[in-house]
Amino acid sequence: MPDLRIYIGYRTVSSWSLRAWLPLTKVGVPFEETLIRYRLPEHKQRLVEISPTGKVPLLVHHRDGEEIKVWDSIAIGEYLADTFPEARLWPADPVARAFARSISAEMHNGFRALREHLPMALLERTPKTIDDPEARADIARVAEIWRQARDNWGRKDGGPWLFGHYTVADGMYAPIVTRFRTYGVTLDPICEAYMEAVCADADLKAWEAQAEIDPPQEPLIG
Repeated sequence: MPDLRIYIGYRTVSSWSLRAWLPLTKVGVPFEETLIRYRLPEHKQRLVEISPTGKVPLLVHHRDGEEIKVWDSIAIGEYLADTFPEARLWPADPVARAFARSISAEMHNGFRALREHLPMALLERTPKTIDDPEARADIARVAEIWRQARDNWGRKDGGPWLFGHYTVADGMYAPIVTRFRTYGVTLDPICEAYMEAVCADADLKAWEAQAEIDPPQEPLIG
């Protein structure tokens, strides 16, 4: 039995679950996953019992006789980077690493208007015009971040990701890529190339394939 288990939410809408799950796949070690259908009372109760916050994602690692629980996507990314340094989940260069951590934290804490006006709908394709000025500013900021990372580090490294090789930052921004795809947001060529790389990622494709199979999320009650 694998030592790692991740508890995730509905694949079509749980952007935070995806942000934790993707870096876990890049570590290259076996893990098990449990889908928590948190709109069902019995699933929600189970989540409350196992997770300190009662939320997904939650990573549980059985290690050296202990059960280690890590919650919150960015904390899971940090834990994986510390535990599996060979996966290179942060850039080695200190300047690049500082930038990667900063933009990951910015994604974690910001972009409220983008989240509101472009909610995650993984399997949908519903292009629309984004009129809200704050949402448009968020989109412009995301594009600026991607260009900076690619211009300063990614293209020099030679890989398709923000810093060349895959990092926690790519996991943090992957759900934004899916949002832009869902709503038909077009960007400059550098950003479009990055979006193509994210959408072509085999692990994201696996997440999407399972999302096609999963039953739809239950309606909200009350």
